[in-house]
Amino acid sequence: MYRPLVDGWTLSGADHHEISAAVPGCVHTDLLAAGAIADPYLDANEAEVGWIGRTEWTYRTTFDWEPDGHERVDLVCDGLDTVATVLLNGVEIGTTANMHRSYRFSVRDVLQAGSNELTVRFAAPYAYAEEQSAAHGPRPGPYDEPFMFIRKMACNFGWDWGPTLVTSGIWRSIGLHSWSGARLAEVRPLVRADGVDVHVTVERSGHTAQARHGREVTVDAEVAGISRKVRLAPGDDTVVIRLDVTDVESWWPRGYGEQPLYPLTVRTDAEEWTREIGFRTVELEPEAFRIVINGRPVFMKGFNWIPDDCFPTRVTPQRLAERFDQVIGAGANTLRVWGGGLYESDAFYTLADRLGLMVWQDFTFACAAYPEEEPFRTEVEAEARDNVARLSSHPSLVLWCGNNENLWGDQHWGWREKLRGRSWGAGFYHDLLPGIVAELDPTRPYWPGTPYSGAPELDVEDPSRGTIHIWDVWNREDYTTYTAYRPRFVAEFGFQGPPTYATLRRGSTQTPPVSHQKAIDGEGKLLRGLGEHLPQPETFDDWHYYTQLNQARALAFGVERYRALMPYCMGAIVWQLNDCWPVTSWAAVDGEGRLKPLWYGLRRSFADQLVTFQEDAVALVNDTDHQWAGELAVTRHDLTGAPLAKEYFSVCVPARSVERVSLPRTLSSVTNPAEELLVATVGDARAVRFFAEDPAVAYPAAAFEARVERAEDELRVHVTATTVLRELAIFPDRLDPDAVIDDQLVTLLPGESVTFRIRSRQELDAAALTRFPVLRCVNEAR
Repeated sequence: MYRPLVDGWTLSGADHHEISAAVPGCVHTDLLAAGAIADPYLDANEAEVGWIGRTEWTYRTTFDWEPDGHERVDLVCDGLDTVATVLLNGVEIGTTANMHRSYRFSVRDVLQAGSNELTVRFAAPYAYAEEQSAAHGPRPGPYDEPFMFIRKMACNFGWDWGPTLVTSGIWRSIGLHSWSGARLAEVRPLVRADGVDVHVTVERSGHTAQARHGREVTVDAEVAGISRKVRLAPGDDTVVIRLDVTDVESWWPRGYGEQPLYPLTVRTDAEEWTREIGFRTVELEPEAFRIVINGRPVFMKGFNWIPDDCFPTRVTPQRLAERFDQVIGAGANTLRVWGGGLYESDAFYTLADRLGLMVWQDFTFACAAYPEEEPFRTEVEAEARDNVARLSSHPSLVLWCGNNENLWGDQHWGWREKLRGRSWGAGFYHDLLPGIVAELDPTRPYWPGTPYSGAPELDVEDPSRGTIHIWDVWNREDYTTYTAYRPRFVAEFGFQGPPTYATLRRGSTQTPPVSHQKAIDGEGKLLRGLGEHLPQPETFDDWHYYTQLNQARALAFGVERYRALMPYCMGAIVWQLNDCWPVTSWAAVDGEGRLKPLWYGLRRSFADQLVTFQEDAVALVNDTDHQWAGELAVTRHDLTGAPLAKEYFSVCVPARSVERVSLPRTLSSVTNPAEELLVATVGDARAVRFFAEDPAVAYPAAAFEARVERAEDELRVHVTATTVLRELAIFPDRLDPDAVIDDQLVTLLPGESVTFRIRSRQELDAAALTRFPVLRCVNEAR
């Protein structure tokens, strides 16, 4: 019997009055609820709460308890953040030093009939991390922060997209587990295509060792109508129950098949455990870095995932469902859980199982050298064992990865000279972690880190092997540099853009709103990144539109480049899906959950059937199980829309493949690049290419006819182009922060039309929807 302890908690700091506390929760959210701090997401308030991470905090509650006849009572702590001492009725029952794992303490002998007091004292995270740094010697990292010296969410200490908000608190459930007989200490289902091997570990109750070991335990397991019962002899604590199945369907990633799930139930006389599993196999072909599901190679297209809030308890299952809908809506099939964050909630992976999203899971190491000595080695082993076992039932989890960019740091960031022989994590990534995965979950592949080329002696920057990250684009190079790469798998590449206007207003009380820009020289890179592609902005509104548009173009350019290399390249994972607060960043979905223009651009680039211009050819990408046959029409137009040349090509693209159609000179050679463009179509799939960059194009001032009508629960904005309209977009969040539009960045030729659909809870000004600054296009009339 489990009893959560959620009521009656209080919080106090060294120099602060006691206030009510929410459990699960954290110090920041409790202080915010009490009105003791300003919202750290607004303006520059982040800087005003830095003291919280340098303060000791105490959570306390009282609860009534009466003996219930059970032999054992454990205090189960699913998540304590981070360095804590746990006391029950003044007696210390345990200590913790790891946010990423759970703890269980036997408390039956400390409980008393009637009232009991539970206290959790948290040491200041900075004090602990700095003490460990002094003891083990400094380690290089991206920021002047000690996150590598504490087993805690690294991005708590700030990142180039996130604030420095160093938390403490009881961040996952805490409660009492009363039990007798045998407890299911661990259940690890290792799924095969034709069955499952259920690895079960039990713990027996009893006041003496003889009593515990003298009991026989019966364990039975059942899935898909197949069941088996096993007896554990006295003294045996582990058993493997093999269940062979015949009448089940395979679990497939989204776009490759269905996602049938089957309840697996494991029981003892006193306890029951149930999870849904999916029957599938997953392999990694290492040199090509190709994920193979059920014997079929899969192109992984998707997003990197960071913690969706700096305070994880605010990320509800409903919020996760909204984010996952945005992932699916963009046409993606993969989320990579980045190593500077968390092992996510059970709800996260369960939702991925049901939706067919593949999850690449980093172990929680990112961008820094980590000490391997005690107390870290023991904690890393414990957290790895905890999470590998916890997540073993999820078919969506297809890869464990040792770290983010630490192998890159060792080879290329000058770490070796700085470390002078001190440990940096290699023993974790090449020994400890692969050993744990091989022992506890050999059904999934392990990869030591990303970027990585398959062996420690190989250069991690070699695009012909393993995974690469591309960051010279954005940091130094124009986005057209993506064509300089011919990678096997791109696990990170990104380009910044500001959040939506409504989110900028949410995060700033100033006019014009000021963005939280965390990247080094971020504003300079935004403007330099416009290059020759777009005009240099003269106003805030132009800055906002052009930099958002440039972000969308840059990532669409990269995604289409790498998808067109299929099957040589089998992965394009964009940095990043989401934000944790209102910020200018690389995200497609901003910190308030609003879709940026990037999201709409990626939806086109992630389409299962894609038409894209690549060099002097049209590439047709068919990522479906059916051949794609039709007629490719490629037309060269002038800016009035008049056709100057047109060619037709009969095309038949096999399933899961790419065909290229070279363009004849009649289409590719132009005498007036500032006045011409290409349009390629196959059915409803379309691509547009201008021969010159926008500032050099002889655009006419945009002219169009617009009509707004109300239909059911939406507004429909019908736009018919009189002239060419380049990257037409409507931003209804400028009128209603909660308004949502179905499309953005549409290019129209004269005579072509588009209908935008807008959902809003407010009565929007119809005329404002068709005027600057709500309606924008590159060649708009001023």
